[in-house]
Amino acid sequence: MTLKMKTKNGTLSIDDDVIAIVVGSAASESFGVVGMASKTISDAANQVLNRPNFAKGITLKEDGDLLIVDVHIIVSYGTKLTEVSKSVKKQVIYALEKQLGIVIKKVNVIIEGVLA
Repeated sequence: MTLKMKTKNGTLSIDDDVIAIVVGSAASESFGVVGMASKTISDAANQVLNRPNFAKGITLKEDGDLLIVDVHIIVSYGTKLTEVSKSVKKQVIYALEKQLGIVIKKVNVIIEGVLA
């Protein structure tokens, strides 16, 4: 899937992998986040994903001209989960708006696990 945005100069197409890298980088830089989790593995066998695999931990949905982002993360033990999820949301929205000019409708943070 490719996100298409209309600009005054024409149509801009942004590939999902580009969006996933921006989202994954922003989420991984948030305090308390150990890494991205695969959205297909929801049991105890969660794996922490490296940079090339950010797309596996992110789901993108279009709602008209707006984007809905699901971010699957693994957090560090002892961190306050609500604060980590708020931080991830802020970082992701800021990164997408600043770097790609994408308007976000909603960011859902799914905590798949906690690592010590």
